[in-house]
Amino acid sequence: MDKYIVVDIETTGHIAEKDAQIIDIGIVVIQDNEIIQEYTTLLKPNKPIPAFISHLTGITDEDVVDAPTFPEIAQDIRAFFQNGYLVAHNVPFDLGFLNESLKHYGFKKITNPVLDTVELTRILYPQAPSYKLNQLAEYLNLNHKQPHRALSDAYITAEILLKLMEKMSRLPYETVTHLLKLEKYLHSDLYTMLDVYQENSALTTTIDDSFDYFHGLAFKKVKPKEEQLETTIESFGDFLDHIYEKDGTMEKVINHYEYRPGQREMSEHIYDAFRGKTHALIEAETGTGKSIAYLLAAIYEALSQDERLVISTYTTQLQSQLLEEDIPFLIKMIERPCKVALLKGKHHYLSLARFERSLATEETDNYDIILTQAIILIWLTETETGDIDEIHLPASGYYYYKTISTESEGLVDPSSPWFAHSYYQKARAKAQKADIIITNHALLCTDIFNDYSLLPSYQKAIIDEAHHFETTAANLYGLKLDYVTTQYILNQIGTMDDGKGLHLIIQRHPETINNVSFQQWQMLFSETKTEVDILFRTLFQYVLKHTKQVQTKSDIGRIQYRLQGDHHDAEWAVIKEMATRLIFNLRDLIRMLLIIDQSMSDQAHERDDIKDYIETLQTCIDKIEQFFLVEDSSHQVRWIEIEAYGAKNAVYLYSEPLDVSSMLTPDFFNQKQSIILTSATLTMRDSFTYMANQLGLDVDQIITEKITSPFSYENQVQLLVPNDFPDINQDNLEPFIYATCEAIISLAQVTKGRMLVLFTSYDMLRKAHTILMDSIDTSEFMIIAQGITSGSRSRLKKNFQTFDQSILLGTSSFWEGVDIPGDDLSCVMIVRLPFSPPNHPIYEAKSAQIRDSGKNAFFELALPHAVIRFKQGFGRLIRSTKDRGIVFICDARVIKARYGHFFMKSIPEMPHHYASTYELIKKAEKWF
Repeated sequence: MDKYIVVDIETTGHIAEKDAQIIDIGIVVIQDNEIIQEYTTLLKPNKPIPAFISHLTGITDEDVVDAPTFPEIAQDIRAFFQNGYLVAHNVPFDLGFLNESLKHYGFKKITNPVLDTVELTRILYPQAPSYKLNQLAEYLNLNHKQPHRALSDAYITAEILLKLMEKMSRLPYETVTHLLKLEKYLHSDLYTMLDVYQENSALTTTIDDSFDYFHGLAFKKVKPKEEQLETTIESFGDFLDHIYEKDGTMEKVINHYEYRPGQREMSEHIYDAFRGKTHALIEAETGTGKSIAYLLAAIYEALSQDERLVISTYTTQLQSQLLEEDIPFLIKMIERPCKVALLKGKHHYLSLARFERSLATEETDNYDIILTQAIILIWLTETETGDIDEIHLPASGYYYYKTISTESEGLVDPSSPWFAHSYYQKARAKAQKADIIITNHALLCTDIFNDYSLLPSYQKAIIDEAHHFETTAANLYGLKLDYVTTQYILNQIGTMDDGKGLHLIIQRHPETINNVSFQQWQMLFSETKTEVDILFRTLFQYVLKHTKQVQTKSDIGRIQYRLQGDHHDAEWAVIKEMATRLIFNLRDLIRMLLIIDQSMSDQAHERDDIKDYIETLQTCIDKIEQFFLVEDSSHQVRWIEIEAYGAKNAVYLYSEPLDVSSMLTPDFFNQKQSIILTSATLTMRDSFTYMANQLGLDVDQIITEKITSPFSYENQVQLLVPNDFPDINQDNLEPFIYATCEAIISLAQVTKGRMLVLFTSYDMLRKAHTILMDSIDTSEFMIIAQGITSGSRSRLKKNFQTFDQSILLGTSSFWEGVDIPGDDLSCVMIVRLPFSPPNHPIYEAKSAQIRDSGKNAFFELALPHAVIRFKQGFGRLIRSTKDRGIVFICDARVIKARYGHFFMKSIPEMPHHYASTYELIKKAEKWF
């Protein structure tokens, strides 16, 4: 079958059964790899076209007045689908809608084999940033002329299909063979196509040397780069002159280069700290160009002193920027070889051995796991790193990935044939030879807390996004345990007859069953799962009962409850008994697994699986003991979170050290020559004291410098604060939320959308979203809300930039690291000053400790933390010298409160206005 009928429809709604109807249909026919026919028509529905659909598609009621109805053209449509594949970008929607409409009017359904280009592009283009049609077209360099019009969408889908088929025809034989085994579980009918490609590949006499082949897997061959000769390097002053100053390399390679004194100043301060073997805190305000500034100092130090440096970031986004943009640019500019390597934790890297074994042994009909396996098979032919961050997996695919990551391997024998192919080991080897290692705060802290056994040795490091360093260290030194993960761990092992891990091992090694009672394992395993369920359900009820009067919620809406002191009440004693019982059960499971392990031959690969099960269960035991049974918890903050509207066992347990600085000082800062900590937000009113105290540094013993922004805030920003908003009343936030929504709607008219609204709580965001959806013209403005609109942070940002007039509502993660330069963003609204809730578990515990030492918790902790957060939110607006816009702060405390000047003095000088909302809107109109 060599005919492909590509179809796309536009409709009045998403569900045909709910009276939604087709208003536009486009069909494109492909034969012999060429488009041979097109068909399109508008259709007249028996109801008005909703305003949102008209805004999206451009199709109005007037356009369809003289159009045919669906029953009038239904037979013509069906005639297209003869002897060929039906192709659509999301087959369940297009085919489902067509068939529902055909059925409604008494026509036969379409029953062609199908190809779903959403599914196929997810598999064959695993590194695409998005699988929405217009964004996919951009990624594949296709010209999508009229998005959301049926013929244009069908045409672009046809062009994508041709690219998919061409790429599939070039896949290695080994990859196609594995895909054939998975095909029956996919939505697309690929068997015939793959069978042909496999046969063609098998007949090819030449071996494609762009791939390595091992144990039935094909993966990209990484060719070693030629070593460049070392070169001499001049003095640091001359080095910087040649780059920064007039007629320097920056001016030559950057169009419209603008000299920024602060950038060179920062490079010099870092050099001074390195040479003085001292630590430094450097705040570099937005626009400084800090990554270039510190990279130049790092590269010079590494090359001139012949020593390795570490650069650590908090976000993968910044890592990508450093590796893919900044470092290649600088190395090209300084014309000297510099070896740079990226190293992450083991859980980021795929284990080829585990993946190969799961393909061979894991029988499953779980669609997400099958899709994940197919995605990884293609990705292996493209990736050089094996870093899972390169691709997007389906939601539950990440649970499967945990079982095939390098972390799941445990200790690997260097004599193993897989060792030479290990992505993680290759990354480590590359890091050993590197001048500069790029890593993340999580791995850096893990390395510190594991006696420096993970990263190659170093004495100097630069920590960017340093305001996150203390919290990252605290998270890593603490623990997390939740119901879903615990049950997932058990389900991976399974019973002896359920087709899961242990059952498959016993099938291949039946001799092991003689040493373990089948009935005993089944009973114990079932009992353990029940104990987990009972424990977490009891914890859920316990938290509900103890938070009935006052509820603290996390920024994603979970109810939080802190365990204080040794917690001796009778109910908690019962919970501890449950935890103890669960520990005994888990230990019994481990004992039985040890017997199975000992009865297997040394050659059995499955011994590694058994050891992994034992290790995972032991980790679970350690966490349960630490959380429930350790008596002295005075140095730890322990709390429980529950999903208020979720399942009755949706419980999450957390524990963190109360003061991580007492660990960082002896274990890190005292061990290293020079650590540079930098960020755009490290100070409160030009003071570094708060951040230094959090990290365990003596502000008088280190270098502290603030590099001011080159932006002209007095000409680029207007700061507006209303004086007529209702006071913020914790018991009744409704009037304040309504006033906020009214301001959003009024400002949106002035700014044409292009607004980022920052909330401090998910609850308030959700309530505001409900009001806005009822109040604003959604045909004019697109409302995108974190946690409500589906998608990751980067996906939400992309959608915000895609629509002309959109409003983005965000909580915690949108206060920083979101860059929306230019005309895409004209207004940042800060709904409330970002104080931590006074009864947030960590804040509450730290406050008590500060009060016990005779200090003021508000000024020592709450205020500095809020000011730094506020600066991060403020920094979202101006990202270049050409940006201009408004910061609208709904919370009048920034002006009225006695501490308000701490906020105002911590941001650059600019015009600010404190007046009625009406007056401020008028000022905004004049400003734009």
